[in-house]
Amino acid sequence: MSSVRNSSFVHLLLLAAFAFLLQTTFGADPLLHICSDTGNFSAYDPYEANLRHLTGYLSIQAPPSGFGLGSIGQNPNQAHGLALCRGDVSSQDCKTCVVEAGSEIRKRCPFDKVAIIWYDDCLFKYSNVEFFGQIDNRNMFAMYNSNNVSDPEVFNAKTRGLLSQLANEAYANPKMYAIGEMELYGSEKLYGLTQCTRDLSNDECRKCLDGVIGELPSCCDGKEGGRVVGGSCNIRYEIYPFINA
Repeated sequence: MSSVRNSSFVHLLLLAAFAFLLQTTFGADPLLHICSDTGNFSAYDPYEANLRHLTGYLSIQAPPSGFGLGSIGQNPNQAHGLALCRGDVSSQDCKTCVVEAGSEIRKRCPFDKVAIIWYDDCLFKYSNVEFFGQIDNRNMFAMYNSNNVSDPEVFNAKTRGLLSQLANEAYANPKMYAIGEMELYGSEKLYGLTQCTRDLSNDECRKCLDGVIGELPSCCDGKEGGRVVGGSCNIRYEIYPFINA
């Protein structure tokens, strides 16, 4: 759907109602991809071969648990990468997404040594520099529902409260993933999700989630739904169920 190059921080506000591609089907556009200009390689370069092997490796490693990471080759042509699937996604759908992501990012960033792509069900990133265990604050974007709530002050407080609670649960969970809900008004409910990539420590996961929750006022103030998505963690809230049973 979107591409950004040569940017240290990406903060996209997509205004169309329900423009989230909430029910992304594979073969459709990803949510976003970023091609970094930190370095390039040429066809038949050793890095290209290592990256191709890494892509295949992650498509096998990630689906069973929803997360995979690895490094292929030797410096200076070593390729490092990870793949993360949303915590409610089945192993088969995880594999489908990771395979699609690995293929699509190579088409969109064919000679970039560093790139990242997000789908609704997964993210896929790679680099020629090892990044495991480091919070990725450079690659971040936001999306929101253009519909406004009737009482933004109360709604914002409830949203932050739910996501903060889920952040506490996610960083203590081995899968670094948490979902939950809370009552809004009458029968209406608020639904939330928090998740980190599992190369982070527990403390780093919490720090990452606190950071993206802190972005909510600038992107999603008083909006019925929103998400802040980064290279190491993401949050999302809606006024309807969006998690797979």
